[in-house]
Order: sequence, then structure tokens, then C-alpha cells
Amino acid sequence: MEAVREMRSIVPASMLKGGGFILNLLYPPLCVACRARVSKAHALCPSCWNAISFIEGAMCVRCGAPFDIDPGGETVCGACLRKPHDFAHGRSLFRYDDASKPLILAFKHGDRLDHAPAFAQWLQRAGAPLFADIDVIVPVPLHRWRLFRRRYNQSAVLAERVARLTQRKHDPLLLERTRATKSQGEMASAKARRRNVLSAFRVPKDKRNEVRQRKILLVDDVFTTGATLDACARALKRAGAARVDALTLARVVRPSSGDI
Repeated sequence: MEAVREMRSIVPASMLKGGGFILNLLYPPLCVACRARVSKAHALCPSCWNAISFIEGAMCVRCGAPFDIDPGGETVCGACLRKPHDFAHGRSLFRYDDASKPLILAFKHGDRLDHAPAFAQWLQRAGAPLFADIDVIVPVPLHRWRLFRRRYNQSAVLAERVARLTQRKHDPLLLERTRATKSQGEMASAKARRRNVLSAFRVPKDKRNEVRQRKILLVDDVFTTGATLDACARALKRAGAARVDALTLARVVRPSSGDI
């Protein structure tokens, strides 16, 4: 029964018309997080929705870090003033905390690909300012051995779905990871994270013409310090990209991120 419900949660909305009405009655759509019944597929129930800390309102004009108090105008956060990122603009959907972490980990490591439609729809709204003039959407790549073990790249799944919703070009092979780095979650500091991914990405030779003078949107699951996104952006800019922006599902928000 649970397997059938999982299949029900990824059925496209167009199939829920006509004959799909019976399927909807037998196996009603479930909350992405807690699996309670909801009114439509790929949605959160009111309780889970209220628990998620979506990032909106006043934020850093560069990295998208939320401000506790609206400073007015196009303000840059203290972290970006001290050390600007290699990508031009960043946006994240929600805070990475106790409420959102189970959703991310289930999607990333638990084969919960049925989360992808909801995530993509939310990212389409959260990343709206970034979609206006981009040329191509690119996922942060996994090393081939990690991809073999995990069987899918969660960032590539998100990038493909977001590209489909926004009708933008998507190329999962425009960037590659050249060495098997340790998980960034194992790194004890921001400096260690930067060192871990230093020169870990490159644009393949046969893709360089597709990067030159292009405006590229990077997609990843979690923004912690931005080290991985910075490393990817540097590789793309070295290959001639005109601009690189970044869009992530979640980001770690530290108390100091709102300093201006």
C-alpha cells in the first residue's frame, strides 16, 4: 500500500483528470513531509508548512542571506562585505534547520525523489529574480564514484525540473568534479571547506564554447558557507562565463549573517 501511495505522489497533475479522479479517491495526495492527507499533490500540510522557515522579505542583495530587520535599499550583508562570493547573486528557499533537515536528507540519501516536484515548484518561485536573463541551468556535480554509489545526483534532479518549469536550457554535463572530495559536512570550518573543494571542478574541453559569455545558474541542495558554489563559479568563470548565480533549496543561517 505504501509503495502505491509513493507512486501516487509523483503522478503528474495532468493524469489526475478524467479517469485519474478514481485514483485520487483511492490514494489521495499526501503531505511531502509527514504523509498526512492534503488537497493536492506535491504540497505540505498546514502544520508542516508553518514549521518550515521559508526565506523571504529583506535579504542580502548578493548572497540572499535573510536580515532580521529590514535595513532598506539594496543592502549587502557583513559576510559578503568581508569576503565576496565568486557567484554574483544567491537565493535559497528555506533555512536548513530541524524542520527542513529531514526533508533534505530523505531527498538526498533516502531515495525520496517524490520530493522533487514540490521542491522544483517552490524553487521556481524563490528563484524568480534569477531566471530573467540566464542562458543555462547547471547542477553542482557529484564525482563519478559518489554518483555510482548514490545512483542519482539530487542537484541534477532539481536542476532538470526547475529548467522544465522555467523553460530554460539545462545541461548537467557543463561542469564536472575532477576529484573525489570528502563530504563538506565532515569539514570543521569554513576554511577547511574551501580547501576541500579547491580546484575540484572544471568545464570539460568540449563544453567550453557553450560556457563563454553565458549567464549560468548553479543549482544545489544546501548552502552552508558557499565554498562549493564558489568553487563551481570560479571554474565556470575561468572558462569564460559572463555571470554565475546560485539557487539552493536550503541554507544554513548563522546569527552573524545579518550584520551590515
